[in-house]
Amino acid sequence: MAKKGKKYIESVKKVEKNKEYNLIDGIGVIKDTNYTKFDASLEGHFNIKYKSIQNVRGVINLPHGTGKKVRILVFAKGEKAEEAKKAGADYVGDNDYIKKIQEGWMDFDVVVSTPDVMKDVGKLGAILGKKGLMPKPKAGTVTNDVTAIVKQLRAGRIEYKADKTGVIHVGLGKLSFDDNKLHENVMTAFNGIVKDKPTDAKGEYVVGMYIAGTMSPSVKIDIKELRK
Repeated sequence: MAKKGKKYIESVKKVEKNKEYNLIDGIGVIKDTNYTKFDASLEGHFNIKYKSIQNVRGVINLPHGTGKKVRILVFAKGEKAEEAKKAGADYVGDNDYIKKIQEGWMDFDVVVSTPDVMKDVGKLGAILGKKGLMPKPKAGTVTNDVTAIVKQLRAGRIEYKADKTGVIHVGLGKLSFDDNKLHENVMTAFNGIVKDKPTDAKGEYVVGMYIAGTMSPSVKIDIKELRK
């Protein structure tokens, strides 16, 4: 186990053990315990209860974004390629970028494709799939409306899925955001995950929630308050 630094140990002392914080107070504690010199992110960790964890995934549009610069790669040809460029995609192309990725290039965060080039993009399944970057129709990243998806990604659209232990991990903004903006982002994520509850999931779906800074201790949030 990695040894914790002095700053982290001191920050842990500011968090009341076993306490469930209301959200706005929890955000305040995270900011108070942050000791990084860079603009740290606020992370959300949602524990879900469902038998088919591998099927838990969805999309959330954060009202205030994540605060991160998202590098968008769009696979498209002709008019759709020009449309993607005008919409603000960082990289646009088809076979040229497929070749670059096969050679090891990975300087992007999200991938979009028009349906007509997906047969070629499929060659990258082993590479993009491993990193969760393969375009998917259900996620809206295989589409002819490249303008809409690029704008959504720029505005704060995030994808989520549960890990093997049944926890959803998402970035919810920067600690430099004011408390109200972070509160709105967290509530949007919580409500979005609850709304996406599978039809065959019984009882309470989100059964636990923690927030933390990039290098700060986690704080348990009172989800009963959020459900109100």
